[in-house]
Amino acid sequence: MSVSSLLQTTPTPVPGGEVGGTLAALPDLVPSLPGRVAVTFAIGIAVMALLARTDRLHAAAPERLPSTGWHLLITLGTMAVAASAGVVIVGVWGLSDELFAVFGDHYGPESVVRFGVSILFLIGAYTMTGLIRQLVEELTETRSSIGEHESEIAFRLGQVTLYLLALLIILSLWRVNIGGILVGAGFLGIVVGMAARQTLGALIAGFVLMFSRPFEIGDWIQVGEYEGIVTDITIVNTRVQTFDGEYVMVPNDVVSSESLVNRSRKGRLRIEVEVGVDYGSDPERAADVAKKAVSRLEVPMSVPTPQVVLKRLDDSAVVLGVRYWIDNPSARRKWRSQTAVIGAVKGALEDEGVKIPFPQRELTGRQEAGGFVLAGEGRGAETAVDDGTAGSPADEARAIEGGSDDGRAGDGMTDEERLSRGSRNGGGDGS
Repeated sequence: MSVSSLLQTTPTPVPGGEVGGTLAALPDLVPSLPGRVAVTFAIGIAVMALLARTDRLHAAAPERLPSTGWHLLITLGTMAVAASAGVVIVGVWGLSDELFAVFGDHYGPESVVRFGVSILFLIGAYTMTGLIRQLVEELTETRSSIGEHESEIAFRLGQVTLYLLALLIILSLWRVNIGGILVGAGFLGIVVGMAARQTLGALIAGFVLMFSRPFEIGDWIQVGEYEGIVTDITIVNTRVQTFDGEYVMVPNDVVSSESLVNRSRKGRLRIEVEVGVDYGSDPERAADVAKKAVSRLEVPMSVPTPQVVLKRLDDSAVVLGVRYWIDNPSARRKWRSQTAVIGAVKGALEDEGVKIPFPQRELTGRQEAGGFVLAGEGRGAETAVDDGTAGSPADEARAIEGGSDDGRAGDGMTDEERLSRGSRNGGGDGS
């Protein structure tokens, strides 16, 4: 038998060996388009159902196996099932040849070893992240200076660092040019930095807050116009629950730039209530009455003791400042203590006969003398104004009347007579 006949009779090897042959036979099993769509849909639903139950599988760890090993087994099993489902879908649609053509150059024993080592590095990174979490939790329990926010950030930084190292090692195993990737990542970082300056500012502010620690989760703070209880602190923002029941997400750059008030930092809070007493009352006696009334209450702290100071002289009262302290400050304790203090102080002052005035305004009038006089026509009005003889409105009227008589007619004629005489003269001239 010749060599040419052997070449003609030798079957062409299927890419991927037995696996490739099995995948190449899948299109013959499902030849129709509706059948392939139905198989793809069914495989997708099955994989999604499995992924939805991974949390239950992680929680159902047997007692004989270590928890870390069980979690690792579930994770690897889920990844294997998802990858197998993807390969089956590719084979159903008749794309197995294209799939193996992509990896044809690297398909061999050496590639299998590289793939196995890469999987080991990923498993090692995943296992080390669990160890980092345990170390961070132990460090948090032993040191009170490390809070929940700092421990979470430390764990996330360690996790990202481990995965980046594992990725770089895997890329070097597959002989990928890491230098080109780093250069491209540098240019990408510049572009992202220019496009997301506010987000990067919030990230940097988040790290600053992590080291400065101006507040912790559960503290009562006020940032600008927002006031409430801190519920969560992330690298990007801080979540605050207001006393109206609203959740506000404040960016960390806003938190670092605005004035911050932490009312829970020292574990106690001083509150001041102002009350005014009448000017006719003894302010020292009123202050002593108010201080005794507050000291008898249970809500304010006994140490430091309540104090009453004279603050200012108001329009209608002498203002007293009643100052007291509460422990474990919260909005509910603050308003409850203010209600109790105001009621006790008001009742005590009323019992002692100390008047608490309210703003009053008194209106009074005065009689005007002299005033502005309108000058009439004639000498009498001018004389009255110039000589200062117009001491009252009646004198001014008489001055004006005399001026008009002297200025207009010296014959004692009345206005009507002069009017009728003038009309007759006019008529005669006109005729």
